[in-house]
Amino acid sequence: MSVGVTEENAGRAAAEPDRLLSIGTFARRSRLSMKALRIYDRLGLLTPAFIDPANGYRRYRESQLGTARLVAMLRRLDMPLAQVGEVVSAPADTAADLITAYWDAVESRVAGQRALVAQVRAEVLGARGSAAGFAIAEREVPEQLVLTAQQHLVVTGLSDFISSTARRLNTSAQAYGGRTAPLFVVYHGEVNEESDGPVEVCVPIDGSSQVSPDIATRREPTHREAYVRLRKEEVVFPQILTAFDAVHQWTHEQDRSITAAPREVYFADFLAAAPADEVCDVAFPIR
Repeated sequence: MSVGVTEENAGRAAAEPDRLLSIGTFARRSRLSMKALRIYDRLGLLTPAFIDPANGYRRYRESQLGTARLVAMLRRLDMPLAQVGEVVSAPADTAADLITAYWDAVESRVAGQRALVAQVRAEVLGARGSAAGFAIAEREVPEQLVLTAQQHLVVTGLSDFISSTARRLNTSAQAYGGRTAPLFVVYHGEVNEESDGPVEVCVPIDGSSQVSPDIATRREPTHREAYVRLRKEEVVFPQILTAFDAVHQWTHEQDRSITAAPREVYFADFLAAAPADEVCDVAFPIR
């Protein structure tokens, strides 16, 4: 008998019209302010079902409440409106993946900021750039012929530039016997939210190769490096800046001179590595 009642109720609900709600009622039920609803309308994120041409009053369908509540929850996660729009317009599985990716990025950023807080505290307490906690070593690096690409960019574009340029240069290197040493990224200037480098990606190849004049190359001179080895989970901005500061401070403490721009040397497959795997050296050429 209970099944019959459920089916009857479901049929009645399906027959009821999708009611129009005033913006005030819709705001209360969706937990969004009327001001927010007007902004989302202008952005095309949540548009009214009907706008009275005479007085401009907005009406929303009751069926839009689910979308409105989703928007409200995403905004409580501080998700930017552009990303909220992507989630709202995506199929359920894709939307779930977008939310996961957003929160993974938030957690990564917070982890980096947590490390930066420790660095700032150390500076305030007078331990600026301390090398404590970092195992800094030295090595000799031979002269290398490198395929190279350079660009001015701020930190938001850094990861995409490195990955896409690395793929392109590694492909080009195949014509000359392949890469002969780890790829490295040289920072010829500060790179952050405001400063734009430039940044240079270098792929070493056989030094005796005859390279097409259409391909940019240069010779990296032999030098000595001071470096510190990092795990993948440490190679995130701004956390990685602590490593740069530590090596820089070590050179000062050891009365050594920095002879060229700092770099990151990627000796492992970064994408395939686990968070705890060692993947990268932060290095400074010294004498």
